[in-house]
Amino acid sequence: MSGPTAFFNRTYDETMALLIEARNYIAYNETADQRGLPPQVRLQVSYESLRVTSRLTQVMAWLLAQKAVHAGELTTQQVAGDEYALSGGDVCTDPSGPDNEDLPAGLRSLLERSHKLYMRVERLDEQVRRAVA
Repeated sequence: MSGPTAFFNRTYDETMALLIEARNYIAYNETADQRGLPPQVRLQVSYESLRVTSRLTQVMAWLLAQKAVHAGELTTQQVAGDEYALSGGDVCTDPSGPDNEDLPAGLRSLLERSHKLYMRVERLDEQVRRAVA
């Protein structure tokens, strides 16, 4: 297995594991974690859960495009275009959440790890675009 492919596979596996963990949190723990919380904190929990989901789906879409390049299905020039760019903007790059003690610990952990992953992939996206330019 070549270096770049191995790297993308590890990042893909990390992203998939976080997606499954986030799905499980939302499906099985989020409601219980929200019991007894004030309405504004429950709203914040929902908002932050969506932020985690947005980050991870954006990263997964970007990684799938990169896998398509490695498989010869797309060209590097194609994935360097806006159609395959990592998106999410300010919502995904905002690092807030993990330090909010009002939020459940599981969600804070997902927020922190999804942010680190998103920022790492954002740097990779920039590298891919510079290499093609």
